[in-house]
Amino acid sequence: MRGASPRTRAAALFGGVLPLLAALFLAGAPTAAAAPTAPTAQLVEVNDFGTNPTGLRMHQYVPDGVAARPALLVAVHYCTGSGPAFHNGTEFKSLADRYGFIIVYPSATRSGQCFDVSSQQALRRDGGSDPVGIKSMIDHVKQRNNVDPARVFVVGASSGAMMTNVLLGNYPDVFRAGASFAGVPHSCFATTDGSGWNSACANGQINRSGQQWGDLVRGAYPGYDGPRPRVQIWHGTQDNTLRYPNFGEQIKQWTNVHGVSENPSSTDQPQSGWTRTRYGGTGDQAPVEAISIANTGHNLPQGGQAARAVTFFGLDGTGATSAR
Repeated sequence: MRGASPRTRAAALFGGVLPLLAALFLAGAPTAAAAPTAPTAQLVEVNDFGTNPTGLRMHQYVPDGVAARPALLVAVHYCTGSGPAFHNGTEFKSLADRYGFIIVYPSATRSGQCFDVSSQQALRRDGGSDPVGIKSMIDHVKQRNNVDPARVFVVGASSGAMMTNVLLGNYPDVFRAGASFAGVPHSCFATTDGSGWNSACANGQINRSGQQWGDLVRGAYPGYDGPRPRVQIWHGTQDNTLRYPNFGEQIKQWTNVHGVSENPSSTDQPQSGWTRTRYGGTGDQAPVEAISIANTGHNLPQGGQAARAVTFFGLDGTGATSAR
C-alpha cells in the first residue's frame, strides 16, 4: 500500500479486520440448545398374556428411555376405574419417563370395576381370581422385556390398594416392595357369602392383633420363609370410604410380618399435613413406612405422593439395589 493516503490505508485495514472479527464472533457464539423431545411412548393393550381366570384387561407402558435391565411397577386402579384412567390420572407415567421403568396396569372387568380382595380364591397363592391374572401379566412382561426380577413393585389406590396388600401377601417372592394408598389389610375384606363388600372392614370395625393379622398374610403362602416385601402405607385421616382405623391395622399387620416393633423407629413431617412413621429402620427404604395425611379423604394419591412412593421403591436411584 506504498504511496496510498492514510485514509486509504485505514479503510483497507478496517475492511480486512472486520470480516475476521465477525468470523471470531460467530465461532464463539453459543448455539441454541435443542428443545427436549416429547415422549412418544404410548400405553398399549396386551392380549393373551397367560392364565386369566377373571378376564382382566392388561395395559403396558414402556417409556422411550427404558433401562437395559428395567424395573417393573404394577399400578392397580380404584373401583369404577381402569388401567388407562390410572395411567392418565396419576404421576407414575412421568416418573417412568424419567427413571426408565416399565408399568403394567391391570383393569378389573366385573361390575363396579373393583378387584376381588374378598373371595377365598383371591386370598391365597395361585388360588384363582384376579391375583392370578395379575401374576400372569408380570410373567409376560418379564419374559419379553429383560425385567430385573428383583425389582418388581406394586402400587394401588383404594380397591387397588387392597389388591396391593393381597399381592404382597400371596406373592412375597415376586415383589420387592409395595405402596398402599387408602387401603385395608390383607384378608380384612374377606367374605364367605359371595359378596365383594365387607362393611365392617370398610368402616374400620375389624381390630386384630399384629400376630393375628400377620398370620393371615403367612397363611396366604404357607411354608414360605424367604424375605418379605417392604410396605409403604398411606391414608387420609378423614377417609369415609375405607375409614382411618384401617391405617393402624395395616401397620400392625406388616410390622408383624417383618418381625419389627409396632413402635416407630422415627417420626417426622416431610411436609405440612404429613406425619410419617418408619418401622424397623429410619432410611428411605425402611421395612415399613406409614404416612398419615391430615384433613384428607379418600382421594389419594395426590401431587408429589407418587414420587415419594418411587423413592421408597428405590426407583429414583436413592439406595435400593437389585439384591434381595
